[in-house]
Amino acid sequence: MHGKQPGSAYNGHYGVRCYHPLLLRESEGCFLAAQLRAGNVHTAEGALDFALPGIREAAERAARVWLRIDAGFPSEGFLSALEALPAVRYVARLKSKAALARLAAPHLRRPPGRPPAEGRVWLHDLSYRAKSWSRARRVVLVVLERPDLQQHLFLDHFFLVTNALPEELPPGGLLAHYRERGSAEKDFGAWQQALAPHLSSSPRPKRHYRGRRVRTEYEPLDSFALNEARLRLSLLAANLLWAASRLLERQQQRVLSRERFRALVLKVGARVLLSGRRIRVGIDAARAGLWQAFWQELERFYPSRGSPSPLALPLPA
Repeated sequence: MHGKQPGSAYNGHYGVRCYHPLLLRESEGCFLAAQLRAGNVHTAEGALDFALPGIREAAERAARVWLRIDAGFPSEGFLSALEALPAVRYVARLKSKAALARLAAPHLRRPPGRPPAEGRVWLHDLSYRAKSWSRARRVVLVVLERPDLQQHLFLDHFFLVTNALPEELPPGGLLAHYRERGSAEKDFGAWQQALAPHLSSSPRPKRHYRGRRVRTEYEPLDSFALNEARLRLSLLAANLLWAASRLLERQQQRVLSRERFRALVLKVGARVLLSGRRIRVGIDAARAGLWQAFWQELERFYPSRGSPSPLALPLPA
């Protein structure tokens, strides 16, 4: 944030003044929920109440729901609430602690022989109970050999915690599943690049509006609520772009990102012609094929039914 927007604050982890929102996203790319928070709150603050409704709804519709979690979230209350849902499995990275370092120490030894140039990965299935945890949980120690960064001198490592049983998902599959969270981080950047959301509302009194002096008394607005509404509207627009690009994918057999769909399909030159009771839109020939393919899929899934009759419209409250 470049200003004094209400709720924005300096965050020591990111080193900037910002908001610290929560986002819930499903694996295909659709955003499910968003909540704006002050910039200096802890990562896990309010996460349980935020995430549980969406997770419970997903658990009612699917036989198995997997949740990938950042390292700031795995508290006892959060993990216990997830474990109370039979259909939910989670995997989360654990922050480095002295107890975890002691648990990993016997496994941080390189086998004899010359190491390969591409590096190696070792996985160890262990059990660990933090002081704040009610019981021991399954953790997987991931030991990494990074020759490009460490020149084989040191081994890197981190821990994953999960409620999945080893026979349900072995350590290798668990690590591969956790690494898929990189697609979510990439998608966050693609959303911001495609729509460039700006949360800039502030409660400054306006003396002029569009070049004219404001005569009536200014009523201060809830700027934090306005910024949260802008965030959610931006994510709704991102979901519409995602759904539209999936429709086009059925015809074109290629995946378009939100930004590419916006550039190739939405930002197109067109000419609008009014004739009687019809409106005709002439689209640039270079983009006409994309629009035709998109419209065919849209009509197939959501056929147009014309204007509704007045009797079918909802009555005002």
